[in-house]
Amino acid sequence: MRFTRAVGTVAALACVMGAAAVAPASADDAGRDGPGVPPRTQEARAVASYEAMQEHLYADDGSSLYLEHYPSKADDRTYSFEWPFSQAHIATLDLAGIPGRTGRAFADDLADRGVGQERFWNAGGGTTGLPGYDSYPRAPYGDGGDMFYDDNEWVALAKVQQYLDTGDRAALRRAKEIFALVESGWDTDPSHPAPGGVFWTQATWSTDRNTVSTMPGAQLATRLYLITGERHYLRWAERMTDWTDRYLLAPDGLYWDNIKLDGSIDRTHWSYNQGVPVGTYALLYEATGKKEYLRRAEAVARASYRYYVTEGRLDGQPMFFNSIWFKNLLLLESVTGGHTYRDAMADYADARWSDVRDPETGLFPTDGGTTELLGQAAMVQIYATLAWPRGKASILY
Repeated sequence: MRFTRAVGTVAALACVMGAAAVAPASADDAGRDGPGVPPRTQEARAVASYEAMQEHLYADDGSSLYLEHYPSKADDRTYSFEWPFSQAHIATLDLAGIPGRTGRAFADDLADRGVGQERFWNAGGGTTGLPGYDSYPRAPYGDGGDMFYDDNEWVALAKVQQYLDTGDRAALRRAKEIFALVESGWDTDPSHPAPGGVFWTQATWSTDRNTVSTMPGAQLATRLYLITGERHYLRWAERMTDWTDRYLLAPDGLYWDNIKLDGSIDRTHWSYNQGVPVGTYALLYEATGKKEYLRRAEAVARASYRYYVTEGRLDGQPMFFNSIWFKNLLLLESVTGGHTYRDAMADYADARWSDVRDPETGLFPTDGGTTELLGQAAMVQIYATLAWPRGKASILY
């Protein structure tokens, strides 16, 4: 079996829920504001999708790590990289955040993710001399790898979520430690085109400064300011958002991907690059009371909803980018009210369940029948957070 100890309890919960895990939405579903299945069914789907992830992608060797794909590809390494692992970690955290018996049942699994997460920790530090998470497990499980700032930011934001949900002070300390690493990744050379921004990675083969390495840093800084009141974090959040808006905000109101040291811009519109600014500006509004920040959040949310949902581009985005986009939209709606974005998320979740999920394995294959850990973890996150009470979305990223 590829389950950590708590999953036996969770499996029993899924049996109690019965056919809710596979039942379609009905016209008389109660307790919801718009289309989609009720939270109890989302909860059952989250549990079922998690159990499939554990059955097929959890490494059954005592490492507390995961595999990259199921079935494995010829060029796969022994374990997954940090970015997919972090998303499985966050999926478990989102399940543990479901109120009541279901959430409590994931305490042991969440502890196991914490063990696995530390397999990537490089206490000796990367090229800037500060510790952080490598892109691949370190000895004895692997040889480590390049340090990516965005990888570290996802972990830090998860640590903040864990602190907000449980009061875990160690998680908060680690989030602060990671933010120091992110600060060290800021471009300080004024001779560069578009000077500033957080580099994507410490690896020498890339010198890109990205929306996805700078805006999550701003979101992390805003969270830390809201928790600690230390203005150092607020100054960094505003510095990071100002830079991203100046150099990577496109005329259509969406964010481009990155700018290189030759000044060229990758103008791809990835969904997660729209979601993080939405959540960041919603949090900055909470932190400062400045309505301009809320207007920015709402503007990016509207523009991205039009681009991906109204104009039909959402299915062309990876599930693991869409999960980040949707969760940040839920964060915004926790401030503004309404349910337009939650309804779109529920519709997307329903379509993935009926059109993509393999009912025999419970997996969400994409690449020629292969399931990525990233995609499976994303769907667990989507179903789990749809099962949360609406107000609780304020702690998401």
